[in-house]
Amino acid sequence: MTRRWGGAVYAAVLAAVLVFGAAVGRAQAPRVQVEFWHALRGPLGEALESIVNGFNASQTSYRVNATFKGSYPETMVAAIAAFRAGNAPHIVQMFEVGTATMMAARGAIKPVYELMQETRTPFDPSVYLPAVRGYYSTPDGKMVSMPFNSSTPVLWYNKDAFRRAGLNPDRPPRTWAELREAAQRIRAANAAPCGWSTAWPTWIHFENFGAIHDVPFATKANGFEGTDAELQVNAPLYVRHLENIVQMQREGLFKYGGRDAAGDALGPSGECAMLTASSALFARYQREARFDWGVGFLPYYEDVRGAPKNSIIGGASLWVMTSPRRTPEEYKAVAEFFRYISNPEVSAKWHMETGYIPITFTAIQRAKALGYYQRNPWAEIPIQQLTRTRPTTNSKGIRLGNMPEIRTILYEEIERALQGQQSPKAALDAAVRRGNEVLRQFQRTTAQ
Repeated sequence: MTRRWGGAVYAAVLAAVLVFGAAVGRAQAPRVQVEFWHALRGPLGEALESIVNGFNASQTSYRVNATFKGSYPETMVAAIAAFRAGNAPHIVQMFEVGTATMMAARGAIKPVYELMQETRTPFDPSVYLPAVRGYYSTPDGKMVSMPFNSSTPVLWYNKDAFRRAGLNPDRPPRTWAELREAAQRIRAANAAPCGWSTAWPTWIHFENFGAIHDVPFATKANGFEGTDAELQVNAPLYVRHLENIVQMQREGLFKYGGRDAAGDALGPSGECAMLTASSALFARYQREARFDWGVGFLPYYEDVRGAPKNSIIGGASLWVMTSPRRTPEEYKAVAEFFRYISNPEVSAKWHMETGYIPITFTAIQRAKALGYYQRNPWAEIPIQQLTRTRPTTNSKGIRLGNMPEIRTILYEEIERALQGQQSPKAALDAAVRRGNEVLRQFQRTTAQ
């Protein structure tokens, strides 16, 4: 009896030890590591780190390591170099104008729809806003990258400066004529050192400008229908707009802030009373502005038939990169991270903290349920502008190869016009000629 009882106790203790040992082994098993390269700094980078930390704390199987790699172009160059060396990151954040280039990088990327299918991870593309989903999908609707930080440009303005100039602080300019008049009154009253400036000149004043006025940026549906597209940014309406910007600079109403995001600082600092910039500038305005500020829709020319249409997105999406030694477990880890950031609570939190638009209908519903738009009415303006019309051929977005290089060409020619070295028409003619050479080079490369 005693021997049997002792044996039972021994067996029970042994079983408990084995179970405990297995549990300890699972707890101590190394997490699958995921390398994530991104291009966000400052408040946006901090918000991204918070999301990554939330994912890492939500489970014990995977760990995402987020690394800032510089600007969007710098991150793209680093990712390409790493892929060629055989050690690409699992995830790279790529700005929207790199979409065509990434889609053409056969073998370097794993499309998101394939990732989700192979890892059997739940994924419903239909919850994404059409303007977002369409930008990052193939012509037959298969999503190739994971939308993340999508934005659209808006008009930020200093309400205190408007009051000093005798302008209605609750009525931002709707048209370019109204913006010009507001800038004149602001400078006449010395309400601010600068009337108006802009960040991201090519994205806002050519890519989005074309979409809002329903004029093509390029042929072939802005590149969506083929790599044999040609630029059309020297059309009369683009020339007219650049002529107006040059004239406003001559009159002391406009200040050129520089390329890409360089002009961002001119708004929150209070130097310029009005700034056309990304909706994602919210975090910076909230942190830096020492004045009452507001947000309006991008201005348009009211004599252009059919305007305004919807604006288009900017920001970036997340691309899954391949590597010779990548394992199924690593791809599963990436898929789980994507599922986490698609969660309505996570997506809505990101939207509310940064000013990036909520990219899914479920995130919008979540933000509404939390009363965010009641407390912050301005936050609905980017969403309303992006969705106010059904996207047309000209307002679906831009998908041109080597688009970052084309943006640089536009900058160079625009800056020469602003410096008085050439006319706006000559600047845009030169940009089209040089840009088309870049497109033909990309076309030859992808045809090989």
